[in-house]
Amino acid sequence: MTNYLTRLTRRVQTMNQSTTRKPQSKKTESSIRQPPKTPPTRTSNERTEERLKEQFRSLRLPMFRDQFQATADRAAAEDLSHVQYLSELAELECQARNESRIKRLMTNSRLPLGKTWETFNFDRLPLSVTRQLESLREGSFLDRRENVLIFGQPGAGKSHALCALANQLVQQGRSMLLTTCSLLVQQLLIAKRDLRLQKYIKQLSRFEGLMIDDLGYVQQNREEMEVLFTLLAERYERGSVLLTSNLAFSKWDQIFKDAMTTAAAIDRLVHHSVIIELNVPSYRVETAKKTKSAGRSAKASQ
Repeated sequence: MTNYLTRLTRRVQTMNQSTTRKPQSKKTESSIRQPPKTPPTRTSNERTEERLKEQFRSLRLPMFRDQFQATADRAAAEDLSHVQYLSELAELECQARNESRIKRLMTNSRLPLGKTWETFNFDRLPLSVTRQLESLREGSFLDRRENVLIFGQPGAGKSHALCALANQLVQQGRSMLLTTCSLLVQQLLIAKRDLRLQKYIKQLSRFEGLMIDDLGYVQQNREEMEVLFTLLAERYERGSVLLTSNLAFSKWDQIFKDAMTTAAAIDRLVHHSVIIELNVPSYRVETAKKTKSAGRSAKASQ
């Protein structure tokens, strides 16, 4: 009996030990001490900034999107009000849009590089002509749909003066288009052939000032002059025409081929117009003479 009780007691002790024993973990000491890493959470300000950027992008406000944080920091440092802060951002956006618009207008104008107000030699012109050109710089003649007609011999500086004036107007946000008379006539003829002449003339009407360079420099046939007259008639009192010509009005019958069409064209152009006459020698001839004279002086000094 004693042996039986002893064996039973040992069996119970063995069962108790097996139920209370826990399996050993294989984790290292370092993994037990360090909690598992969790991804960093964004703060409320960061989420707001991201949402603002998306909203400004959707509203097409690039300067708001790029400058709102820097402007906010400066507003906080200078103790600006909310209205002042918003005004600063709006001013940046307006400036950027104006610069973008002027750049687009300059590209569309097809003005050549270099022929600006600063590079034009006004010393060659009479004071009265200089004052005429100066008075046109502010651009009110475009609002009145007035024309500007510049006459002079080849090399007098007509094209440069026209481009310099147009450059000033584009900088003010005015829409201008420069074309030569021969190129314009060819475009009109193509439009007429394709039965879209009125559509092309309407496209040109989007420009406040249509600049036609070298009218009469190349003689055109009757059909070519008919489409040009159609354009001038359609544009009459609807938009300004700025042109240069080396032919006086008395010789315009060489351009429009018959007296009636010539008179009608002159009448539409002269009515509401500013006429500028560049009665000065050719700039190219003067430059060539100076270069030749300088060469002779250099040879003589040797």
